Amino acid sequence: METVRHDGRETAYRIAGDSRSGADAEILYVHGSGATHRLWGAQYGSDGPAHPAAALDLSGHGDSGDVTTEPGPETLDVYARDVIAVAEATGADVLVGNSLGGAVVLRVALDTEFDPGALVLAGTGAKLTVHEGLREWFDDDFERAVDFLHGDDRLFHDADERTLERSRSQMRATGRTVTRRDFLTCHAFDVRERLDEVDAPALAVVGERDSLTPPSYHECLTDRLPDCEYVEVADAAHLAMAERPSAFNRAVGRFLDSVGG
Repeated sequence: METVRHDGRETAYRIAGDSRSGADAEILYVHGSGATHRLWGAQYGSDGPAHPAAALDLSGHGDSGDVTTEPGPETLDVYARDVIAVAEATGADVLVGNSLGGAVVLRVALDTEFDPGALVLAGTGAKLTVHEGLREWFDDDFERAVDFLHGDDRLFHDADERTLERSRSQMRATGRTVTRRDFLTCHAFDVRERLDEVDAPALAVVGERDSLTPPSYHECLTDRLPDCEYVEVADAAHLAMAERPSAFNRAVGRFLDSVGG
């Protein structure tokens, strides 16, 4: 892992591909709630759709330093600054975000000086309402929240037990405090009325069985963003990039080709 220091903290990231030759990363992957850069193992590695590629740990996740912020816009701004710092350190021009990561990517595009060349919005939306029970369980029954998220057609559609346990373990390692902050930040997010301000070409890609951020969320992105394509990944739920990586990577690769990436 490499790190970049910014805004009084260090953000960790991994870069793979042709980075040793000094080439800039083509793409930066931004994980969702309770996750780390490891979510994107099938994307930033040798089988991914673009090389070199980078994936970061948002503040409080994985190897990155933490912050003390209230859930909502304050936390979203911190995460956006993490993304900008790593994008500038690696030269990445395309931002790919999953769930909370999609909200972060939209925040970067709408409210910062960073001007991405393209966006991939995967398992996310312009508004990210979180189930009331889930919000309560993050306060008093974290294991119930973890189990709920790993139920049928939430994070995964048909993952094997090893994949499920690895995902559960990662969420537990991130911990209740940070994961709760992530989900409450999602719950406060709503840029539906501002999507026409995004001038970068975009891809909205969703697992067909995703009940957390369903296809309708991505259809809304496609309808309201000025330049947005829609792709549905069969036999996948919220984490299509992990559950059906080949199909996900093909969709992203075709999009990058179409925008000249």
